[in-house]
Amino acid sequence: MLQHKPAKNQSLRIVLKINPLKILVVDDEPDMRIFVSTVVETMGFDPIMAENGTEALEKVQSILPALIILDVMMPKIEDGVKTYQLLKTDKRLDQIPIIMLSAIAKKTFFHFIRILSPQNGPGIPEPEAYMEKPPDAAELVKIIENLLLNKTQK
Repeated sequence: MLQHKPAKNQSLRIVLKINPLKILVVDDEPDMRIFVSTVVETMGFDPIMAENGTEALEKVQSILPALIILDVMMPKIEDGVKTYQLLKTDKRLDQIPIIMLSAIAKKTFFHFIRILSPQNGPGIPEPEAYMEKPPDAAELVKIIENLLLNKTQK
């Protein structure tokens, strides 16, 4: 007799149907925002979109999302790297997991983060995940599930 074994993320999906968690999707490219938001919504989350770092910082203060998916390269002063730095140095927001999404190589991003870290103070932590564009939908789903399952099990 075959027994149905629930998927490890089934409990998360049940909770999301009742009260969907908000995920902030930040990207200056409309097509990328729509693609990532569609993946997020298909998973049962409530995607909130922002097209730049300034808008993202305003929205994150009011909605306190469960997760942020943030593009690295964006125009304006509050680009992805600066936005990331501001989020990770704010005690109220620094525990929100962030997936960095970019066309630049991961190694380049991490080098830039090290440069931004103060010489004698605590450094800026690495993001919880990094994906190069174009993102693979299945990989993005897996990363989101892992980050939010780990967060809810703590």
